[in-house]
Amino acid sequence: METSPINIAIVDDHTLFREGMAALLCEFSEINILFQAGHGIQMQQMLQKENAPDVILMDINMPLMDGYDATAWLYKNYPEVKVLALSMFEDDVSVIKMIKAGACGYVLKESRPRELLNAITHLHERGSYMNELVSRKLLKNVKEESSKLLLTKRELQFMKLCCSELTYKEIADKMFVNHRTVDNYRESLFLKLNLKSRVGIVLYAIKNQIFNFKENFQ
Repeated sequence: METSPINIAIVDDHTLFREGMAALLCEFSEINILFQAGHGIQMQQMLQKENAPDVILMDINMPLMDGYDATAWLYKNYPEVKVLALSMFEDDVSVIKMIKAGACGYVLKESRPRELLNAITHLHERGSYMNELVSRKLLKNVKEESSKLLLTKRELQFMKLCCSELTYKEIADKMFVNHRTVDNYRESLFLKLNLKSRVGIVLYAIKNQIFNFKENFQ
């Protein structure tokens, strides 16, 4: 018994890349391309409720409406449409931001046609495509988010003061505690966050955007 092809759309602002990908995917009988769009707004104009694609291959950097906003809009208005992020970027921020916007998978543009077909098929059949790249980024993000949740209000206050020019004695005075209590806060952060120095605490706070440094440290 023959199965129906997977209806897809390609949203990417690079015309040559978009059309080249469409040509490659058309070689597979499992795929039917409904339309192509150069950005999120054009995608919105081409979508039809009665004939929406099963999967949309979504670029990230696009004019007018980028992949993050387009994916978030789809998640709200067409929740049945699965987004497979397709990008040149593999940094933590891009991967996590697309997943949080509603993407169900993430592959690199350098992937081979057969790899891309596998990702589309897997996403269509199981609802998500978590390859090694995405799994590694998500695991790291979950660990970082979990470590933040483990911090007490006083530990966060101590961390914030560590990002200033205050000495440990001045931090103790600011928090109305003795130096031994401040030492305990410091050692607790070292243990929970696997850090070894005050510099490490400051770098952790900056990297994870725990505080608004422009507002608090001008």
